[in-house]
Amino acid sequence: MSKNLRSGFTTGTCAAAAAKAAIMAYYQQKPAIVEVFSPQGQSLLVPVAFSEATETGGIATIIKDAGDDPDITHGAAIVAEVEFTDSPAILLKAGSGVGRVTKPGLAIPVGEPAINPGPRKMILQAVRENIPENTGAVVTISVPDGQKLAKRTLNSTLGIVGGLSIIGTTGVVHPMSEEAFKNSLTPQISIARALGYQELVLAPGKIGQDIAVNNFSLPAEAVVQTSNFIGHMLESAVEQDIKKVLLFGHLGKLVKVAAGIFHTHNRMADARMETLAAYLGAAGAPAAVLREILACTTTEAAMPLIERYGLTGVYHTLARRASIRAARYVFEDLTVGTAIVTLKGEILGYDDAACEIGGALGWTIK
Repeated sequence: MSKNLRSGFTTGTCAAAAAKAAIMAYYQQKPAIVEVFSPQGQSLLVPVAFSEATETGGIATIIKDAGDDPDITHGAAIVAEVEFTDSPAILLKAGSGVGRVTKPGLAIPVGEPAINPGPRKMILQAVRENIPENTGAVVTISVPDGQKLAKRTLNSTLGIVGGLSIIGTTGVVHPMSEEAFKNSLTPQISIARALGYQELVLAPGKIGQDIAVNNFSLPAEAVVQTSNFIGHMLESAVEQDIKKVLLFGHLGKLVKVAAGIFHTHNRMADARMETLAAYLGAAGAPAAVLREILACTTTEAAMPLIERYGLTGVYHTLARRASIRAARYVFEDLTVGTAIVTLKGEILGYDDAACEIGGALGWTIK
């Protein structure tokens, strides 16, 4: 009998819970569990390991519980120290073991603590709702073992120095047992079919899914998350008699598909910059430009260079190639279109099939 895998909390949820517990400690409250809310508004109940008041605020620790996910931060201490200020602003600082951004192209500006947008929202909400009006705070997030743990991540490659990133799009860590996770993804297709959709949108992640629905009015019921298992989900679409799919997502994922990579986790395969450079070279980019592209750590960082040199047509080429490789992967049993977007939800590139499939779902690409 298979074991039901247990979900856990992201580092962002732990940081928000620690900040709330620190504030409560200042007011002589020491709950064993605190409630925080995910960026989507979901209530999350998080156990508190330690909390105490300080002269200017409070400090608290949450022990990260990643559930049954093989997360390197499982069991790590996430610490928040809150100092009250007379200014109404809430300032987030990186303490020991939390990294700082040093290169462009990430969702957080250079110089800022590596606390991603979702966790920032959670922390700010948890603090603002629990301090007096017109009072502000400095919130310092620390992970005592963060520098050691960061050596087992790609942070140094991405230009994040000094420790871990505080991450989490939904606040919850879902178990990443590969087969279990694949099995949890495929029912999305069954549900879409049951609702009458013959064309699907396959989005590698939550960000792409949100952009498809919120920015381009694609029907939420037809948008299916693939996570890193794009090949598996293409095969599942064929098995469930879907005939057309629109790959819709960020350049960083779909450039891999253009290279024939269908398990897109960075530890399985990562040829983003090399693929981008190859197609730019084929489009006539000079060697000096290609060297600049290869020196970038993210595709987001490469985008300003591509625009500066007037090479944005490469995005349409990559979209066509991703569609061709995806259709080939399932032996032409699917018609595939591709639309590539930025993290801000701007369209970069698409192909004719994307226009056709997107149009059938109510979206006209302009």
